[in-house]
Order: sequence, then C-alpha cells, then structure tokens
Amino acid sequence: MSAAAAEKFELNVDADTRVDALLQHPPHALACFVFAHGAGAGMTHAFMQAFADGLAARRIATLRYQFPYMQRGSRRPDAPALAHATVRAACGAAVDRTPDLALFAGGKSFGGRMTSQAQAVAPLAAVKGLIFVGFPLHPPEKPSLDRAAHLADVGVPMLFLQGTRDELAEPTLIADTVKRLGANALLYSVDGADHSFHVLKRSGRSDAEVLATLLDTTAEWIRSQR
Repeated sequence: MSAAAAEKFELNVDADTRVDALLQHPPHALACFVFAHGAGAGMTHAFMQAFADGLAARRIATLRYQFPYMQRGSRRPDAPALAHATVRAACGAAVDRTPDLALFAGGKSFGGRMTSQAQAVAPLAAVKGLIFVGFPLHPPEKPSLDRAAHLADVGVPMLFLQGTRDELAEPTLIADTVKRLGANALLYSVDGADHSFHVLKRSGRSDAEVLATLLDTTAEWIRSQR
C-alpha cells in the first residue's frame, strides 16, 4: 500500500452502532496512530487529512474514524460512555489490522480528550502513549483545570501539541498541567498558533511550516517511545 493509499472500512462500536473508519498504512511503517477528530469536524477534515498524510510520509500509519454523532450528521457530541466505547473499538481495530506496529492513540481537541478519558478509565488495548493535537483544557474564556483531573490516571506517556494563542488552553495552565504530570508528559508549544494551529502572517511562518514542525515532533516522539 502506497503512502497515499487508504483502506476505508466499517467500525463496529456495539451491536447497534457502526461508524466509518480509514486506515492509512504507508510502506515500512514504524507505528500506528489511532487519530480521533475534533468536536466540529469529522475524520476527513482538511487538517485531519493533512496530518495523516504527513505522518504517512514519516512512516507512521493512521487509523481515523468517526464518532457516532458525526456519522449521524449531528452537531451534539456523544455522551462520554459512547465516545469512550468508540475510541476503544478503534484501538481494537488497529490491533487487528496493524498487529506488528507499535500503537499510539489520541486526536484533535475533543477526540484527544475522549481518548485520554477512556484510557484513564481502563487501559486501551496495546496503546503505548497518547498524543493530543490541541488538548481542550477549558471552554473559551473560562480558564480552569477541571478537564485535566483525569490525566493523572492515564498511566502512559503523553505528548501535548499546543498553540500559545489557543483559547481552549491558556498557556500557563497547560504548562502547569503538563509539569504536574512529570516525566510521563511532554509539552510542545507553537508560538503564536491558535487552537487550529493557524498563525498570523506577521509571525513570519505559514500554517504549512507549523504543520511540518508538529509532524516532525510527533514522529520523533513516537520513535522515542517504541
């Protein structure tokens, strides 16, 4: 399978719930990242696709999938129990389809938080670490640490990719959160990036350049944890 090739399949969450999933498996892959989407856009969003393509170029496979509410075309995210079950089913599918690859999980914003919550409740099958592409620490303009309480129970290494203009993660709060997690967690901050990792023109960088640094950091971290 080439770097650009992808296999679409149906993921069984439970007896009544099935969602679309997409496995991108480059030649000579080193690991697989189970990559959940954010609250407002599904697995085929341009950012999700670009991130998956970039990881494929760095020999990292990805398994993307829809949460049930997104599959239905709803704007209201699923209850945590159903979201967690979906994460768990996706990780199980990755084990079945990429049995020889080291497995990591996480996602963009909401998807990353649902993954960490699921892992905190009970370990996800074979997952060696979690990757958060913009962890939503709090609602916009409502700084708090309530959403971070479960992270102490995750039990595997974590990588946080965060922009310093992210309105869902005040820089000092996310830095303090990661520091309290100790050696198990690493924060990579992108100066001037917002929650979508957009940067202002005056920064002198493009969104594509920012994405490349996120991908390089992610791939290097995955290799360090294999």
